[in-house]
Amino acid sequence: MDDVTMIRTSPFSDDVLEQFPGAEQGVYLNSCARGLLPLAAKEALEAYLEGRVLGNTDKAAAFETVERVRGNFAALINAEADEIALTKNVSEGLSVLAAALPWQAGDNVVVCLDLEHPNNMYPWFNLREREGIEVRAVPAEGGHISADAMVGAMDERTRCVTLSSVSFSPGFRTDVAAVGAACREHGAFLLVDAVQSVGILDTDVEVLGIDGLAVSTQKGLLGLYGFGFLYCRNAWAERMTPVSLARFGVDLGAGAHEAAKGSDQYALMPGARRFDLGNYNYPGAVACDQSLQLLRSVGTPAIEAHVGGLSHRLAAGLLDLGLPVAGGEPGPHLGSIVSVGAFGEGGHDSTDDPRIAALYEHLSANDVTLTIRQGMLRMAFHLYNTQEDVDQVVELCAGWLRAN
Repeated sequence: MDDVTMIRTSPFSDDVLEQFPGAEQGVYLNSCARGLLPLAAKEALEAYLEGRVLGNTDKAAAFETVERVRGNFAALINAEADEIALTKNVSEGLSVLAAALPWQAGDNVVVCLDLEHPNNMYPWFNLREREGIEVRAVPAEGGHISADAMVGAMDERTRCVTLSSVSFSPGFRTDVAAVGAACREHGAFLLVDAVQSVGILDTDVEVLGIDGLAVSTQKGLLGLYGFGFLYCRNAWAERMTPVSLARFGVDLGAGAHEAAKGSDQYALMPGARRFDLGNYNYPGAVACDQSLQLLRSVGTPAIEAHVGGLSHRLAAGLLDLGLPVAGGEPGPHLGSIVSVGAFGEGGHDSTDDPRIAALYEHLSANDVTLTIRQGMLRMAFHLYNTQEDVDQVVELCAGWLRAN
């Protein structure tokens, strides 16, 4: 490969790009499913596993890593460390808060079932059966979660409004701040599935009016499966009683050993820490420790600006070719994801459109890593992507169209 083809146009330093050798093996457009793990995380994991193999694991150091990760994630979204609990994934985080809210029969939750991942549906169906709440479904509008429709569905019995900051398909951004402001007026809890935005798009829970947020680390946070974060605003967390409770959720006082004898006279840990359960996924924390340091060193405002430019470039290029880009002309609805095809014409990871299926096979055969969701091709950027990635995909699509 000559020097010209190796040029990668990026606002980020070579030191940052070199953390992601996977981005040089082809065109990796799959952060919406799995972000690339940086080399620093791999090296930290290897050191941790070596300690486990040799039997010299330092558990005190593991706890320090957990608390550093908790604090760095809090800083990433402009929260306090006590407002963060550690979870396995988004599903657990959403379910924990859904179950802990102070429901009364006849309360309602507002949700756009058309565009939510199933794991932000079943907690509400479960509560409908168990607590007698109303699941108030708002229809999608042209592939968008309409902030106006969400706000319009709220009333004095609305206990919670839940939405994705960016839908998993077709990948459009939601006007979270508008819904957050309305929730404050109604005294309702705003719960956000932020797995397609945190780590990629700048997220400030205070500015957006978010009360609860769930995320896992394998996507925008460039970590592993099986590790995640749950944010809950202190003012709300102090009103909640966890459905499940374990040692780490109980305040035994400063300096108490983790195995200290329990008592039926206990106090909950402050804030979201009351939702922590048992030992943590230490390998997940070790990996995320490095990824969060990298993300914070670059800054999510810079990452958002970069991926936004790439998504607009790709959407415009594919539209010029006549391809059916979801959402049409690039605009504020785009974050890091560009989708091609018709929404709903297929299963979760399939398409009923033979041309879209053929284009997927063509791109995959030419070392483009992407996914199909809800009938559409889904391509997503992160900080390791470059303008050359966009141009290569557009060129591959143009060649396919000429041949077909």
